[in-house]
Amino acid sequence: MQPIYILGYILHTLLIKKGRRIMSSIRFDIHTHTIASGHGSAATITDMAKAAAARGLRLLGISDHGPATPGGGKPSYFRSLAHAPKNRLGVEMLYGAEANILNNEGMLDLENAILEHLDYVIASVHKPVKKPGSIDENTTAYIAAMKNPCVRIIGHCDDVKYPVDYAAIIQAAMDNDVLLEINSSSLSPDGYRGDTRFNDLMILNLCKHYHYPVILSSDSHGTEHAGDVSYALELSKKAEMPEELILNYSTKELKCFLSR
Repeated sequence: MQPIYILGYILHTLLIKKGRRIMSSIRFDIHTHTIASGHGSAATITDMAKAAAARGLRLLGISDHGPATPGGGKPSYFRSLAHAPKNRLGVEMLYGAEANILNNEGMLDLENAILEHLDYVIASVHKPVKKPGSIDENTTAYIAAMKNPCVRIIGHCDDVKYPVDYAAIIQAAMDNDVLLEINSSSLSPDGYRGDTRFNDLMILNLCKHYHYPVILSSDSHGTEHAGDVSYALELSKKAEMPEELILNYSTKELKCFLSR
């Protein structure tokens, strides 16, 4: 074998190992769904914990859809999560909700009396629940939801059907101590939110400019993709996002943020 080919092989091997090291250092995924979300999965919370343990995650968050989603979790389900085990199969568990933003006033489909007893709340828009509006209307809806003290994360605000003013969104996120999500499901080839790469790059570059962290999520409905944020991680690397601004590398930083 020629020296140049040997060198190429070594470099290729190192890059593969580096990629695996980066993926294995992702500590958590807190945007995941079980059978309680009403579509896309028959997995139980225990099934999700098994998948998380098998993939080396230290922490798993369950964030099922709120009741406005067809077949989504009922208020009684989210109330019961306060009594759920905090450790399953060696994986630390957080229990949250992906609440639906219902209107431009930022109203959610679960009452704060329920949300405040969860570990975290993701607020998102979904087409069956809220029709897309203008840039101003969509931006207003997200910002209004951020002002709810229970909301800590805005989910997949990269959806091309809901265009927004990202400068205003990120300023509001910083003002209200809310994280913006880079959703790996949105970026997957079979994602249904359109080509979200430009929107996600906008989020990443603006957050990098303001030195404000983001969170990467699988949005896995079931066990197949739990903990898999590879598309989000790939785009974050393309944007040269500093590792310290990707919250998924530290469960301590996540819990510190959520406790604020």
